[in-house]
Amino acid sequence: MLLADLPSETKEGIGDKGYDSNIIRHSLTERNIPACIPPKKNRKSKPPYDWLLYKKRHLIENMFAKLKDWRRVATRYDRYAHTFMSAIHIAATVIFYFKKYVLSLACKAR
Repeated sequence: MLLADLPSETKEGIGDKGYDSNIIRHSLTERNIPACIPPKKNRKSKPPYDWLLYKKRHLIENMFAKLKDWRRVATRYDRYAHTFMSAIHIAATVIFYFKKYVLSLACKAR
């Protein structure tokens, strides 16, 4: 189980609604790790979670989704780790540049 392999200096356990189970929450609480997991809709007692921290998790997940749009990154086309990391850097730079470029165009259009 991946939760058993968490390092001792882990500050928070962040997961989506799929990880909302009493077993996972109990495992994190035993190790004094606060859980940032939104409760499922059908849960009777809804434990609190840090909404702002969960929102940051969502931004990171979106970044990985955008990187996976690049076939070379998604299929790990490169043979060597340094070449793969270079492809990730190039893809992230282009994604960041287009985001800034599109935002600047939207501001000028107003």
